[in-house]
Amino acid sequence: MNIPEEFDSIRPIVPEELPEVYDRLLADPQFRQVAGYMFPEVTFEDLSQRILQCKTNLEFQKAICYPVLQKLIRERSWGCSVDATSINIKHRYTFVSNHRDIVLDSAFLDKLLLDVGFETTCEIAIGDNLLTIPWVKDLVRINKSFTVERTLHSIEMYRASKRMSEYMHFAIKEKNENVWIAQREGRAKDSNDLTQPAILKMMVMGGEGSLIDRLASLHIVPLAISYEFDPCDYLKAREFQFKRDVPFWKKTAQDDIESMMVGIKGFKGHIKYHCAPCINEWLGSLKHDMPKSQLFDTIAAYIDQQIHSNYRLFANNYVAHDLLQGNKDYSSMYTPQQRSSFEQYIMAQIDKIDMENKDTDFLRERMLTMYAYPVRNHKAATEGTGSRFKALKSHFGFGKS
Repeated sequence: MNIPEEFDSIRPIVPEELPEVYDRLLADPQFRQVAGYMFPEVTFEDLSQRILQCKTNLEFQKAICYPVLQKLIRERSWGCSVDATSINIKHRYTFVSNHRDIVLDSAFLDKLLLDVGFETTCEIAIGDNLLTIPWVKDLVRINKSFTVERTLHSIEMYRASKRMSEYMHFAIKEKNENVWIAQREGRAKDSNDLTQPAILKMMVMGGEGSLIDRLASLHIVPLAISYEFDPCDYLKAREFQFKRDVPFWKKTAQDDIESMMVGIKGFKGHIKYHCAPCINEWLGSLKHDMPKSQLFDTIAAYIDQQIHSNYRLFANNYVAHDLLQGNKDYSSMYTPQQRSSFEQYIMAQIDKIDMENKDTDFLRERMLTMYAYPVRNHKAATEGTGSRFKALKSHFGFGKS
């Protein structure tokens, strides 16, 4: 396929480039070390041959990545599944999801799409702040990732956003690929998953027709991702304390690498993905003359409502909510043993945090909040009680339980 040169700086690796990139990847000492951890049952020479035999990105994902993800699910979870009954496996979509894990949110989606019968996976939006290590950048670009350019000045940022939007439209329309993008920049560390209108504003910088037409051409599917346990919960709590206590504190590239590795290796319990219906039909109910700011806020709120209402809530979530509130409102949703076990889990995670002036009470509150927010948001979405959802409910008459 002829891909316009304007996308060269952000697009995934194309099949013709794979041999050169494979050579570079296989020669990297750090990649060899990681490969040894991921594939302990085969020699590096055998793995190299498997990789070199992959002629397309999808072949690489099926032959190399899929088995790794299967192993992670088997050894680091109690299972991973998706409800995709609301979408058509013959169509292509832009999946807009909440964001929990840097690597696995989109990686598991790739596997699950293949499991339910999609002929292809996703092209994945990934921030350039995560691509500072050359072999990591090569690997994610082989895995069909395109780059979100974040470290730019205002004028450059506008051009980069427009280029990215145009590439997303190109990937859906011309390449016949799915796309995955988080509902906001970065992970919601407190699990209060809210779609940033700026993401939607970026999407309409490409495409043709009205703003609604441009969004409709991306075939947006709100995707809810639920992990029973977040292995990075204690790292996120630690970050909250650093931000509270250290003026101008910022994450480093090493912090991101630590989060990636902990997220991959850590235990996740049950993992549930749920695809809401494509929003195109709902978009058709909007007035085309709606003010831009109102339009983007309305669509963002609708995506939130779809994601929040499709969370899979676990006993942990209800326990966290009750512990945070100091009551037993949701005691019917868990057993005394589950409550005790989760309290022990929280303290064990806090014990992993090594920092000066460690504030255990604050860290506990932050971690409980992470697990409680899905309960709050699910209730607001299904009952129409959240501020965003109240406006939608009065406007469109939905949100009732």
